[in-house]
Amino acid sequence: MKEGIHPNYKKVVFLDTSSDYKFLAGSTKHSEETIEWEDGNTYPLIRVEISSASHPFYTGKQKADKAGGRVDRFKKKYNLGS
Repeated sequence: MKEGIHPNYKKVVFLDTSSDYKFLAGSTKHSEETIEWEDGNTYPLIRVEISSASHPFYTGKQKADKAGGRVDRFKKKYNLGS
């Protein structure tokens, strides 16, 4: 690899702020904030708003659109029937 053109790849801790779920992963993201991980080492901390611990697809809490699609709602609104 060429020197000086690649980002610095290191281990960081990602914290899901909506569920307090933390995981350690490799990333090129940088943060001044740090956290001590379970292995006793200190890593940069990246705060994220959503992860697999809080995303509706992974938690099974998806909202189903029971009213149908746009066409069904239009027909219902203007009483056009099927």
